[in-house]
Amino acid sequence: MKQDNTLGQGLHNFVDEATIREEMARFENPDPGRIREILAKAREKQGLDPDEAAALLRNKDRDLDEAIFETAITIKKAIYGNRIVVFAPLYITNECKNRCQYCGFKASNKELDRRTLSSEEIRAEVTVLEDLGHKRLLLVYGEHPTLGADWIAQTVRDVYAVTSAKSGEIRRVNINCAPLDVDGFKQLHEVGIGTYQCFQESYHRPTYEKLHHAGPKTNFLWRLHAMHRAQEAGIDDVGMGALFGLYDPVYEVLGLLHHARQLERDWGVGPHTISFPRLEPALNSDIAYNPPYPTTNHEFKKIVSVLRLAVPYTGLILTTRETAEFRRELMELGVSQISGGSRTYPGAYSDPEYDRPDVQQFCVGDSRSLDEVIRSVAGDHGYVPSWCTACYRLGRTGEHFMELAKTGFIQKFCLPNGLLTFKEYLEDYASEETKRIGEALIKNEVDNYPDPDRKKLLTERLVRMEAGERDLYL
Repeated sequence: MKQDNTLGQGLHNFVDEATIREEMARFENPDPGRIREILAKAREKQGLDPDEAAALLRNKDRDLDEAIFETAITIKKAIYGNRIVVFAPLYITNECKNRCQYCGFKASNKELDRRTLSSEEIRAEVTVLEDLGHKRLLLVYGEHPTLGADWIAQTVRDVYAVTSAKSGEIRRVNINCAPLDVDGFKQLHEVGIGTYQCFQESYHRPTYEKLHHAGPKTNFLWRLHAMHRAQEAGIDDVGMGALFGLYDPVYEVLGLLHHARQLERDWGVGPHTISFPRLEPALNSDIAYNPPYPTTNHEFKKIVSVLRLAVPYTGLILTTRETAEFRRELMELGVSQISGGSRTYPGAYSDPEYDRPDVQQFCVGDSRSLDEVIRSVAGDHGYVPSWCTACYRLGRTGEHFMELAKTGFIQKFCLPNGLLTFKEYLEDYASEETKRIGEALIKNEVDNYPDPDRKKLLTERLVRMEAGERDLYL
């Protein structure tokens, strides 16, 4: 991962500032009638143009804001039903050569306790996570010259190699690491990663360059084209994101939408997921404590809602940066994936004193255990927590997945498969209270399942799981 100043040369900046400025100005004071027209279009589940998204974000009428929220809820229920995917981040290293002003891992932070997990330590962390009930992990890495694609690939092998005494293994490993070249991404594809995730942080290039003082991450265009290289390498599920608080949130949302559109033009499919983390306090980072562009909770709800309307079939990921109370609100508005029981530094899951600012990337807002999160998801929301990986393992990814999703496929396959993974969690990991709540939810879902043939298949598999079988799906 040696820094190469020629990387990015000749690459096109497809997130054009002049275009975004024009789109933002087009509806600077949107007419209420135009807002209603845009919401009517959104209800058709065909997405929105960037300027339409900007109009919704710039709306100042609180009654119309409520209509935006209600439309997002409607779209989410129509596409995703009441299922929500659960995962955990696993930090492999906090070694980093970048100097990002907002990050606790920045190279200039001399007070941070640096650590890179060995293969044995990775296996120990995975064992803890498996024994809690996790099946889907996001591996997170700093960016350091000594930690290249071959090393990252080996850490993935280490994770997949662990089998717990309860119900098996990690079934999907997603990756959040520095941009690689095509050959590097091919190495990750060959070891079976799921989604490759990389956040642009800010799509406003002057802000990006101001905040990234040194290291490989200073190269805006090399990072911007990371998803394209991952697709070229065969990784057809990619995840993007922006860090809200660094620059104008309307600009950042439009940057995400232009990025998604470019991927769809060039590869036939947009991002599998979009993330929208907000700045949270981090060790020795003034900007993390005082964001230049803070967003209120109301504004943030609009960001999530508008993303759901603009890219209705793209997964939206909500992390534990937000508080438990606010996460409950955001889940209704369009979120389809959440982290649970998260810890944000290497070795954290094996560490009994896990709340340690001297090693973590940022402060966690929702510190509940996985079981508490699951109990809330099922009991407070009536959502089905899902660890399903059937689509990935059966090759239903990328463009193929999106084609199926647009025909109602998610409801036909993902809900029953989610119920089966939820049953597995209840049988092997849940507390008595969570199991009581979960069993009642599963019974209600099965009793009301509309397709009699699938209902029969689902019921048969649930009975087999009670008899001890695991990893069953349709």
